[in-house]
Amino acid sequence: MSLPLTAGRMAALSDGVIAVVITIMVLELKIPERDLSDLEGLRKVAPMLMIYALSFVEVGIYWVNHHYMLDDVEQVSHGLLWANLGFLFTLSLIPFGTAWVGERGITPFALSLYSICCALPAVSWMALAGAVRRQTHGPLTGGAIKQAVSFFLYAAVIPVSYRSLKTAMVMLGATAVLWLIPPKRASEMTPRAR
Repeated sequence: MSLPLTAGRMAALSDGVIAVVITIMVLELKIPERDLSDLEGLRKVAPMLMIYALSFVEVGIYWVNHHYMLDDVEQVSHGLLWANLGFLFTLSLIPFGTAWVGERGITPFALSLYSICCALPAVSWMALAGAVRRQTHGPLTGGAIKQAVSFFLYAAVIPVSYRSLKTAMVMLGATAVLWLIPPKRASEMTPRAR
């Protein structure tokens, strides 16, 4: 007798994968060589700390929104399971982009690769949100406009990074800030809003 496919089981798997993604990223943080002074060592790892913080926030945003997305799902379909696995796969690529920037520094290619690693979960998130919407007949989590803007920003980082690394970093940060603003539905679910 097989266990029923529930949103709770899917959420538990997702929580585990997201925890591993975060753990992999933090394991990439390396302490610099002993021959550097403390300040020089900190300066050397600053780009990695910055990109790690950005990656952590992005993965955390996905985790929070995943929670809200699955809130209305009562029964899990085969398509929903695969859409969720596709999302988790693309999300698991963020540590690769993070480590690349950490190893190679903030260069146009490194930011482009990192942006691609961030854009892929955005695309798979849209597919997952569509699968959830078909299942629940509710609105898209986060809204289609927000999803389109974030994908545009990720894609635009690639050409912009070859002209201005600072502008490309601001664009990556802006994408995270865009998603830090909770969706209307999340605000409505808080105790004060009830």
